[in-house]
Parts: sequence; C-alpha cells; structure tokens
Amino acid sequence: QTWQSPSGWDIQWAELRMLEPVQERIVGYPEIAMSVITYSNPGDVTAELVWVGSGTRDSDYAGKDVKGKFVLATGYGGAVHRLAVLKYGAKAVVCYLDDERAKEHPDMLQYTGMWPRTEELDRVTFGFNLTNRQGERLRRLLETGHKVVLRGQVKGIGLEPYFMDVVVARIPGSQQPDEEIVFSAHLDHPKESANDNASGSAAILDIARSLKTLIDSGRLTRPKRSLRFLWVPEWYGTMAYIDRHPELAGVPLGGKILADLNLDMVGENTELLHSKLILTRTPDSIPSVLDEVVANMAAMVDGMSIRTPRGSLSEFNYRMTPYSGGSDHMMFIERKVPAVMFTHAPDYTHHTSEDTPDKVDPVELERCEIIAAASALFLSDLDAREAEELAFLAFGEGQRRMAQSLRQAADALAATDGHDERDRLARVQNVLIQARTRAEARLASLLAFNDEPQIRSLVQKLQDALRRDAEASMALMAEELDRKGLGRWPSEEAGETDERVPVRVTRGPLDFGLPERKLSESEREWYATAATSLNRSRRFELVNFVDGNRTVSQIRDAVSAEFGPLELAVVSRYFEDLVRAGAMKWKAK
Repeated sequence: QTWQSPSGWDIQWAELRMLEPVQERIVGYPEIAMSVITYSNPGDVTAELVWVGSGTRDSDYAGKDVKGKFVLATGYGGAVHRLAVLKYGAKAVVCYLDDERAKEHPDMLQYTGMWPRTEELDRVTFGFNLTNRQGERLRRLLETGHKVVLRGQVKGIGLEPYFMDVVVARIPGSQQPDEEIVFSAHLDHPKESANDNASGSAAILDIARSLKTLIDSGRLTRPKRSLRFLWVPEWYGTMAYIDRHPELAGVPLGGKILADLNLDMVGENTELLHSKLILTRTPDSIPSVLDEVVANMAAMVDGMSIRTPRGSLSEFNYRMTPYSGGSDHMMFIERKVPAVMFTHAPDYTHHTSEDTPDKVDPVELERCEIIAAASALFLSDLDAREAEELAFLAFGEGQRRMAQSLRQAADALAATDGHDERDRLARVQNVLIQARTRAEARLASLLAFNDEPQIRSLVQKLQDALRRDAEASMALMAEELDRKGLGRWPSEEAGETDERVPVRVTRGPLDFGLPERKLSESEREWYATAATSLNRSRRFELVNFVDGNRTVSQIRDAVSAEFGPLELAVVSRYFEDLVRAGAMKWKAK
C-alpha cells in the first residue's frame, strides 16, 4: 500500500517570543495545543522574520533571502515548511489563518501539520500557528520597516519510528458472528477538537455501552451479526489496521464486513454554527441499500422530538448527499465495504482553536447515535419481511434516480444546438445507462443481508422491472432523437475509446500525493492546469472502479455519470501516470 504511517511525536513544551522591536511572548504550548505545527521537531532558533505571502509557491520566495531565518506566511504549515525550510533553507515557519473565517474570528488559530515524507524526516524543523490578529501585527511591523527578531523553542521527543494505537470493541453476534457491521470514528486531533472528532468517538462509545447494557439486561435481543467499534488515528490508523487485518473486506472481495458507519463531527450545535448534518451516500463504485436504511432512520429521527438537559431546542436539519471522502469511510469503501459518513457542514471551527466543547449539542449527538445504532441493528437482524420492505424501498429509490437521469437527459436534448452535439448525446446516453446499472446493483446488495430464496426471487423481479423501465426510457429518448433529426445514439457509431484495462498493484486508497509525487515538476504542472477536473473524489472513484476487467473508457463513463463529464484523454493520462508511478499496471492482452 502507498500510505506512510506518521512518526511518533511527543512535544512537552514550546514557546514563540518576539525579541525585537519589542519583547513579548506571542504563543505557547501546551496552553494552546494547536499553536505548534504538528510533527515539529524540537529546536531552539533565534532569527529574523521574513514575510513570504502564502509561502506555498516558488514565486513567493523570489528576491527574498530566507536562509537561516523565520518565515511568516498564510499558507498551510506543512506546505510552507516544505518550501521555506527544505528547499530555501529557512530555520522555521510561522503561519497564520487568513481567510473569511479569520476576518470574523481574528483570535482563532488553525491546526496545521508538517506531514513529512520519509526522505524529509531528518530535515524537519518546527513551526508555530498564530491567530490572524497576531500574524497581521507581525506583518505590519515588517511592512513598516521594522526588523522583527523571534525566538522559537520546542522541547520534547521529536519524530521517531512509532506505532499507532487502535482501540477495538466487539459485540459478538448470536447467529452469524463472522459477519460484521462496523462503527468507526477517528480520535487523534490536538485539543480542543471537540466536534472533530471527540464527538464521533464519544458517540460510538455511547452506542457500544448502551447496546451492551441493554443486551446484558435482557431488554435487547443480541444482534444476529457482530458489531465492531473502531477508534482510530484518522486515515493512517484505519489504513494500518485494515492492512494488518486483510480479512476486513466486503462481500465482493470474499469478506464478511457488510457495512461501515463512520461518525466524524456529529455533535455540532447547528444553531450556533449554522450547519447541518450531512449523511454521505455510498459511491457508485459500491452501491448499497445501506443508503436507504440510513435515510429511513434519519427520517424517523426527524419525526421525533428529542430534548436533553443542556441540549439545544434546534430543529433537525439534515441532508443525504452524494459520496464525498475526507474521512475513514474511504478505507472501508476501497475494501468494497459499503460505508456512510455522518458529518456536519459548514463549520467555521473546523481544525481551529474554536472547536471547543461549548459548540457540542447533546441533542444532535443523540440524533446521530440513534440513526447509526438503529441502522446497524436493522441490517444485523434483517428478516424476510423487513428485507421485502427494503427491496421495495431500494426499487423506489432506483426508479427515482432513473427518472432524475431521464429528466437530465431531456434537458440536455432540449439544449442541443448543433454545437458539440454528439458529445452531448453521448453524455445523455451514458447517464441513462449508468443509472440503470447502479439501481440494479443497489438491489443486489440487499442479498448480503438476507439471501433467502424468496428475497432472491423478489430482487430478480424488481431488477427486471428496472430494466424494462430503463429500456422504455431509452426508447423514448431515441424517438426524441429521431424527431429532432439527431440520428442514432453515439454508442451505435464508431468513436474514440481506450480499451486498456488498468490493474491495481497496491492495497488501499492511493496516497493523496500520487501520482504527482513521482513525476517531474513539469509533469506535475499538468494536474494544476489541464487536469483540474480530477478532484479528490473523482480520483478516488476512478481507482475504486478498477477491478481488472473494466477498460479505461468504461471507468471514465461510470465516473462521468457520478460526478459530471470527464474527458477520456484526461482519464487516460491519469492512469498512465499511475502506471509510471508504480501504483497500477496494464492487464496483458
């Protein structure tokens, strides 16, 4: 796999002082835990300060002598350190928040990290995070001609080989204990980090304790399938744990992990933070009835009047949204385990010193816990009657999405004006085809939870009905093509394709730095210009659709239907670069 586990790191004390033009203490650790850029090494530096703007581009250093000095920047700490210290010879970095949030909250500082690569470990120094008010004051001193001298001290244990603790709890199932539903939450950010993610970690602990108490007292029947609870260092800990336990895989890979419920930022006081609960669906690469179950439980909670001591009086505000990454559910999805993320957005306190316990709402925590626990228990004990209800629920959702795709297709046809006509029609056709494929696969996923003969028969009948609906939609659109004089569907014509079949040679989601980290500077530039459409979610899905059978064109079509059009040339180049980086190979013909 391509992930490098982070180093051990244990800083005991740190301080940043200004010596000139005035003497004062600027910030210190542990009073403000986020003041030290994570993965800083110990050190003691007295040096002049130089302003470098964002500090994340080579142009920020043009004409500036930063060697042996502190740099002041507004960019992310690790990115600034990589250029200022590792490339241009600065001694240490001082970064401050300078965005819309900072304008409203000038005394808030942002959590940033070095995240050094293996080849950088012995050259990492240290850095501090400041508030916007502090950073702007230092900047003004520099811009008005003052010489600013700082002293930074960091004491403790620096970067070293270490291990990651993953806390695991398990409630064994009564009938199918080898089959599991997982609850995951990361617990690793520097304090306060109340919502991100002490809230999720506390929530799954409360779920585990409550379920065990109810089971032990006889008030709740032991679930048929096992429930596993994981408290992990985000991404890295999950990746390491799954790597150590290859049996943690979904049904398509021969495993018995049926679902993951990932709770990451679930306690937000939505009235204070003007945010809402986001429930992200499983991606198209692994469609699942888990989406319908979670949505149904959220609707149930929406009808409840939950009130707790010290809790808010907020109305429940939630959305089911398309797949997005950014948390530990990614690792399970890559192992073909359907996963839904519970999170909140927007949240101006995210990764800042303002993410404090007073922003956590017991009412919102309880809502999220009920949705997650109810979803897991329902799927764990899915009987024939419930499976039939779920099958029709998934069928209805499939029809809704296919109807939505048909509406999109009709809108696209109505907009045809002779310009890029065939490309537009190709996109229309692809959206319709992929909608049917996803709907059928979602129904089939039900069989992982109940595959009794009558359920198999029902799923087959509903899939046949979806297929007939899709064929009727295609026929209707073909009539529209003929009426508009647009000819045949593009798939009936010869066109550009890429029939190469990529094959994975690594485990887990690809490290976010790939393939750029393995390319030359000029080759990396392509990703910042021509390939801007390849955002993180699209890259994840492109890789997740790789199964050793799909061609580049087929993968492009699937992801285009999910996230919007992607040029075949861009997707081909991306896979070519992954092959060059050693993360993929081409299947032999």
